[in-house]
Amino acid sequence: MVLREVPVENIARPLGRNEVIGLLFRLTIFGAVTYFTIKWMVDAIDPTRKQKVEAQKQAEKLMRQIGVKNVKLSEYEMSIAAHLVDPLTMQITWRDIAGLDEVITELKETVILPVQKRHLFQGSRLLQPPKGVLLYGPPGCGKTLIAKATAKEAGFRFINLQPSTLTDKWYGESQKLAAAVFSLAVKLQPSIIFVDEIDSFLRSRSSSDHEATAMMKAQFMSLWDGLDTDHHCQVIIMGATNRPQDLDSAILRRMPTRFHINQPSMRQREQILKLILEDESVDLSVNLLDVAKETDGFSGSDLREMCRDAALLCVRDFVHTQSDSPSEDFIRPIHQSDLEKAIGKMKKSKMAGGHSALLHAALD
Repeated sequence: MVLREVPVENIARPLGRNEVIGLLFRLTIFGAVTYFTIKWMVDAIDPTRKQKVEAQKQAEKLMRQIGVKNVKLSEYEMSIAAHLVDPLTMQITWRDIAGLDEVITELKETVILPVQKRHLFQGSRLLQPPKGVLLYGPPGCGKTLIAKATAKEAGFRFINLQPSTLTDKWYGESQKLAAAVFSLAVKLQPSIIFVDEIDSFLRSRSSSDHEATAMMKAQFMSLWDGLDTDHHCQVIIMGATNRPQDLDSAILRRMPTRFHINQPSMRQREQILKLILEDESVDLSVNLLDVAKETDGFSGSDLREMCRDAALLCVRDFVHTQSDSPSEDFIRPIHQSDLEKAIGKMKKSKMAGGHSALLHAALD
């Protein structure tokens, strides 16, 4: 078989206009098909794709609820906005917190007042609201309640930041999510970024930290410093922990306003019991001061669970009474004996769990 020779002038001939357009069109189609094919494959193997779509829908719904309009959010800000809480929908107020009057008063003076009465503090840099507030103390003593009540009373948008929200399998995505936290908070200001159990997220750095974790912490602290330089920015970061000694020293420096939420005293326990049993059916002979004396070492959540156990004893008696005499159709009030039984049960539970009062290292 003899190949026919192609004239040299045909090889060196420049392409015509129609041929160039056709070539560009084919390359464009090929590039578009390749891009969308790769994108579809990446989305298909992404295990968090469904959660991201749901988070975006939740974020859009929350933004409409709080009345935020004409604010464009990036993909990363949408992921963070899914954890946004509308202060108007919060049911927690100062009235729901008992025994912490001194902490509440100081929060009103140092955090809420400078935001609500900005015109009174414009000429002073020293009297600006703090950019970092740390609530520390034993578990179950009301740290999270105080943070939510602060946002409610001040009218702040509340971003309930979970450490897992900032983790991503792709390299560099965690830093973008960390940046989105602050950019979203600035767009929605006044706002509070609340990190519960902050010690699990911003604990002391060491050489054994993973590179991605170390970079995310550095990015978070760098953006935090940006809030300090802008005195007109109304973004506050609040953290709660029962292990303040595990926090990085650089984080403690950025949280100059600290409140120790300790286990309640006898008088505080009495106030908490009055609040818990305020709307319950309680016998007139119940002496809450005696109950407060017997519950030394109980936290606020322990007292609530104890009262719940006492109320369940009344329900148990009602069930037994119904089986004997179905005509009686009411639940008796809580008696002193019910509370004493519940106290004994809670003490056994605390002993079995090895729970004891936590000693906290001095932070100052």
